[in-house]
Amino acid sequence: MRALLLSLSLCLCAGVALASPQTEKMKTCNADAKTKALKGDERKAFMKDCLSADGAGGATAKGTQQDKMKTCNADAKTKDLKGDERKAFMKDCLSK
Repeated sequence: MRALLLSLSLCLCAGVALASPQTEKMKTCNADAKTKALKGDERKAFMKDCLSADGAGGATAKGTQQDKMKTCNADAKTKDLKGDERKAFMKDCLSK
């Protein structure tokens, strides 16, 4: 019985680990869509393309967007921007 429970626990943990990259990809694609202010069918099409991007081509583009997001967030924090001022700064920063 213990062996069965241990095996089940390991399988569940492995499932969580496998779901994690997809979850991260979903977060990144959602952030990209939000940054681009996409709505409706345009957003659906973007999300479909973003989520179906393969690991090779998509990972490089996503890594770049993530790096850009980190840099812009750090700059906004350094400048102590808040509210609409921060939103405008982030939009400008991420569009470069």
